[in-house]
Amino acid sequence: MNTLKYSLLAGGAFLCALALPSMVDASHLNTLILVLMAAQLGVAWNMVGGYAGQVSLGHAAFYGLGAYTSTLLLLKFGINPWLGVLAGGLVAALLSLAFGWSCFRLKGHYFAMATIAVAELVQIFFTEWEFGGGAVGLYVPMDKQGWLWLNFATKLPYYWLALGLLLLTLAANWWIERSYLGYYFRAIKDEPDAARSIGINIARYKQIALSVSAFFTATGGSLYAQKELYVDPNSVLSTALSIKMALVAILGGVGTLLGPVVGSVILTSIEEFSRIFFGGTGRGTDVIIYASLIIIVAVFYPTGIIGGWRSFQERRAARGDASRQMAAHAAHAAQQTAKEAV
Repeated sequence: MNTLKYSLLAGGAFLCALALPSMVDASHLNTLILVLMAAQLGVAWNMVGGYAGQVSLGHAAFYGLGAYTSTLLLLKFGINPWLGVLAGGLVAALLSLAFGWSCFRLKGHYFAMATIAVAELVQIFFTEWEFGGGAVGLYVPMDKQGWLWLNFATKLPYYWLALGLLLLTLAANWWIERSYLGYYFRAIKDEPDAARSIGINIARYKQIALSVSAFFTATGGSLYAQKELYVDPNSVLSTALSIKMALVAILGGVGTLLGPVVGSVILTSIEEFSRIFFGGTGRGTDVIIYASLIIIVAVFYPTGIIGGWRSFQERRAARGDASRQMAAHAAHAAQQTAKEAV
């Protein structure tokens, strides 16, 4: 029954996503694109941070690598952006090997700090790398437009690209969740000693989770480069971006399929709200608001919004069962009393 209900909800959400572009203006369409892109990054982060339990705060390194790889291949060698997106994902997956080798030796908050350090090194490298534009960055040329070159004069095509990439990332997450990889990842997260005792190679499967996550994070970076037509170290390699990827999943519900999507809708809406209503005078207001929101969720719903909703549903179902049992006992007692009276 629950599977049918969630399938209907997912189908309804998909139909709404198809209809939304025709119902909003250009500025709101851009907000929808940002929601989809943030959701895709949250889903990608969730593969390693949610299922495998490895809280990375350096995922911007993969995002920036995807953005720079596709842009450099186009600028320097004229390689089609479709191939650049794939190349960026593969390069990020390769970088994740070094990332994992250096960081998976650590646990808990030490691991999280190590991922920040590695991402900072990557940012410094691109800031000083003259071939990659240095601190000035790179501009994506607009001389070739259309679907073949992922370059458009309007926002609508980017909406469909962002939606398609989100659905692809969700499909990969769904497959992992239901495959042996998902069971291994959850075992590593919840009971690492027990997982090791039954022969699971913890280091190997942590690395698999990180590599898959890095691949999809890099594809999101490539899409960003094509949409904004400009990349620089501050925009695609900042620690704030890494933290946002994690917050999107944590707020919505780590280890859940649609949690990052819910978190993205909330956090992106808060960012846009603060930008519109406070402008430059309210710089940082969005951070204060959603940091407060994270604290509230962490205190009252530590499993995120999706987890909190599931707990509420379970409690309501339990209360309903208890009420039905009490009613049944009362009816039985009334029957017994009636029999004794006769």
